Amino acid sequence: MTIKEHFKKNVVLSYPVVLAQLGHIMVSIADTMMVGQVGVVPLAAATFGGTFFNILMLFAIGVSYAITPLVAATDAKDQSKLMMYLQNGLGLNFVLILLLSLIGFLASYFLFSFGQEYEVALQAKNYLRIISVSLIPLMIFQTFRQFSEGLSDTFTPMVLSIIANVLNIFLNYLLIYGNYGFPELGLDGAGYATLISRVIMAALMFLGVTKYMKGFEFKFSKQVISRMLKIGLPSGLQYIFEVGAFATSTIMMGWISAEALAAHQIALNLSAITYMAATGIAAAATVRIGNQMGRQDLRNLKIAGYSNLILVAAFMFVMGLLMINFREFLSALYIDNAEVVELAAGLLIIAAAFQVSDGLQAVGLGILRGLTDTKVPTLVTFCAFWLIAIPGGYCLGFIFDFGPFGIWIALLVGLTLAAVAHIYRFYRLTNKLSF
Repeated sequence: MTIKEHFKKNVVLSYPVVLAQLGHIMVSIADTMMVGQVGVVPLAAATFGGTFFNILMLFAIGVSYAITPLVAATDAKDQSKLMMYLQNGLGLNFVLILLLSLIGFLASYFLFSFGQEYEVALQAKNYLRIISVSLIPLMIFQTFRQFSEGLSDTFTPMVLSIIANVLNIFLNYLLIYGNYGFPELGLDGAGYATLISRVIMAALMFLGVTKYMKGFEFKFSKQVISRMLKIGLPSGLQYIFEVGAFATSTIMMGWISAEALAAHQIALNLSAITYMAATGIAAAATVRIGNQMGRQDLRNLKIAGYSNLILVAAFMFVMGLLMINFREFLSALYIDNAEVVELAAGLLIIAAAFQVSDGLQAVGLGILRGLTDTKVPTLVTFCAFWLIAIPGGYCLGFIFDFGPFGIWIALLVGLTLAAVAHIYRFYRLTNKLSF
């Protein structure tokens, strides 16, 4: 294959995954925008409660990623092996989500211990409980989605994610504001809308993959589950280290003020849109690398990896420019508060600067996952965020008194170092490979 053909295949495979990934984050964005119209405190509470939920959600999604490279490297005609991966993936993920949902529910009791304003923690408490339950249908959807994408069917999850997102916005309109005779539930209404839309999304995804499920039965294999955990747990930890770092930065923002926390959420929300697009390209890259591993085609494996890195760098560069040019307009979409909008617009300048680094580190993790290399990237992610970004954010934000901007500058440094390390790791490993 020529590099032009690789780019074409990357785009064709990744754009449905990108849209499906955006479906996850658009739920949060819709909640944030619509709750922001209620006031600063509900927006800050959605930020605070959502921070804990996102750690649980992305860890679970990271573990589910183990299904994709295993399916992608399997002959499509080997139905029994494909079903083995699906059956064990469902069993593993179901146990995991029950545990994580319980953790989310228990965490709601400790929200008053993080130094946030009392009313913010109070409203976040019930919201976190509701969306923690939504983890269960979300991960059922995610399991079938990863299986489908491993078979290069990225279109079905995309369509269902879009449908669920539109439904969530409509339910928000009914339940947050109490339209058409529904109760006015405010922030809790956003949580219930998310839960209902994800239940429907999971049911539709199940129906969408039944065509692949010939010979499905629940037979569990310790060997298969062990292999999935070997790939999935480090992938989940990668998300915990990164998202946990952003969660910690959110808590630090709350130490400054509710306005700083709300501005941080706006900037983080907009950055999350491009980040989830990058993780969509990363997921497609995992499939591309897994395919070439199955074919033992080293030349095309390298081109598939580097072409995806170039693709995400170009995309994120354009997104960064748009973020800078429209920063005030985008911030004002969330809330009618001049202080919050001004602060968020300032943070978006820094967010725009780390777009390329964020995209490259996300796709770097994806191509390494396709090689089933997860342990070293996990260590790199830990060091970049927890030894550099978080301590650096505290120093710049509070000791050197740069405030919210210092916290975001440190995150930029951590993302950049992670991106460089992952790309170098791919270069080293592929130069050592021989088929």
